[in-house]
Amino acid sequence: MADSTAQSTPTSASKPTARSDDQSGTLVSNDRLQTEDGKISVAQNVVQKIAGVACREISGVHAMGTGSTRAFGAIRERIPGSSGPNVAQGVGVEVGETQAAVDLDIVVEYGVNVTDLGRSIQRNVKQSIERMTGLEVVEVNVSVDDVYLPQDDEEQAPSRVS
Repeated sequence: MADSTAQSTPTSASKPTARSDDQSGTLVSNDRLQTEDGKISVAQNVVQKIAGVACREISGVHAMGTGSTRAFGAIRERIPGSSGPNVAQGVGVEVGETQAAVDLDIVVEYGVNVTDLGRSIQRNVKQSIERMTGLEVVEVNVSVDDVYLPQDDEEQAPSRVS
């Protein structure tokens, strides 16, 4: 009878695997957050903020969040003493010990190629999170929820009475 403890599944105590770093060609441990001196953990809200800022850096992203979250965010920003815009609005993340997955809800500007925009967002968000946190980003899902039309501002602007 075979020993049931000799399984081939990796455990947390197993030696970390290595992968090639695309930029330098050197080997990097997948367990970059475990050091001789201890463990480094990254909070979910940190990853959300990094992803939100990285997404907004891409030209063609007008806003982030679904319609209801954008409306709530606009109200919250008008409250005296509020902290201003929420950079994590429209960003959902799942953070594990060494990996993260990101979901983004965006509004694109009219005329922008959605496919190219989505790829640029995915690349920038992934690079930013991995560079700043050491987490491996396994996926960046981009959901285009709306298209911004310049006349939308004109229709929503309050009329002024003299």
